[in-house]
Amino acid sequence: MADVTEAEIQNLTRELVQEVPPDRVDQVEFRGAQFDRGLALVQFPEGLGGLGLSSRRLQTVVDAELRAAGVTYHDLNVNPIGIGMGAPVVLTYASEELKHRLLRPMFTGEEIWCQLFSEPGSGSDVAGLSSRAVRDGDEWIVNGQKVWTTLAHVSRWGMLVARSDPDQPKHKGLTYFLLDMESDGVDVRPLHQITGEAEFNEIFLTDVRIPHDRVFGEVGGGWAAAVTTLMTQRGARGGGVPRKGSGSIGDLVQLWNEQRGSLDPAAHDVMRDRVAGLWMRAEALRLTNWRARAASKSGNPGPEGSVTKLMSAEVNQRIYETCMDLLGADGMVYEAGYERTRPTGLRGPGIHPRYAFLRSRANTIEGGTSEVMRNILGERVLGLPGDVRVDKELAWADVPRN
Repeated sequence: MADVTEAEIQNLTRELVQEVPPDRVDQVEFRGAQFDRGLALVQFPEGLGGLGLSSRRLQTVVDAELRAAGVTYHDLNVNPIGIGMGAPVVLTYASEELKHRLLRPMFTGEEIWCQLFSEPGSGSDVAGLSSRAVRDGDEWIVNGQKVWTTLAHVSRWGMLVARSDPDQPKHKGLTYFLLDMESDGVDVRPLHQITGEAEFNEIFLTDVRIPHDRVFGEVGGGWAAAVTTLMTQRGARGGGVPRKGSGSIGDLVQLWNEQRGSLDPAAHDVMRDRVAGLWMRAEALRLTNWRARAASKSGNPGPEGSVTKLMSAEVNQRIYETCMDLLGADGMVYEAGYERTRPTGLRGPGIHPRYAFLRSRANTIEGGTSEVMRNILGERVLGLPGDVRVDKELAWADVPRN
């Protein structure tokens, strides 16, 4: 389909809301209808949730119309790993049959996805992972351990990278698999965080069998698919395009309005300047995200997502640190307690700042540390010399390790 106008997208979205009233149907039915009409990911091909547009800029028009109609479903709450990271990988590397099988239930939230990259000895250095995949006829047998796997306990599918050839350099001996999380040999165990929740998990893989037709990309070419996932993840971690003044900065402004009357004049002026400065940073970040979305297309993203991931993580932490300063001594009391729970999804803005402050500690680590983001931006955007990598051309099996 040729690019359509903003008005046409608005009309298509309004027709969706009128014909499938969101207050009368459940999430699966509404989002299924949205997918079928090409309004799920407008830059995707027709029949696969999109309209075949050249960029995803007009997705913001869909999102705005749905918000105005009171639709509360948000992609990164419904299926953060699947929609936020898995969809472009499926579109780029999966067979046509798998694209039609996977994308619709991914978007509706019927099938949750997780990402199986990090390992106890390979966090920031994903290419150094040691989980092994051995070919056995039309199947692969995988053994190893993964860690920090968000929402694995409720996931049906996992994006798994394993080492298929240890005699190749670490970036060249990897293969990317689609793992059915209900397979025999998959053991999911909770990792509890300082919030008391366990949205993270560690995964033990023991003689797990994966059909060969669930290899994404070429055997040994898994690093390219992994980079697609990581770049998309960083764009997703950077956030979408929220309304002006919403999100975490909205939490801070609300708290400021509640607390400012209790501050002495000097503290009031200092905190007012901090809140105003963070509001400007948040708005600059929102506009940067909007420009990035307008320029992006389906398929492989570039390194630009590292900009928004880096800045959103650090701005988010500063926002909730300011919230704690506004609360004063009350900020030390975590009203939720430390009951150990396993949430079925990720919490977004609008929760209590004490929880958000604790959860935001992970922002500069998950999806790539801020140090890694700065290296990527320095090398791939600014063209600066890369770090010295003495193991780059060595066979993985020959690299010394603990």
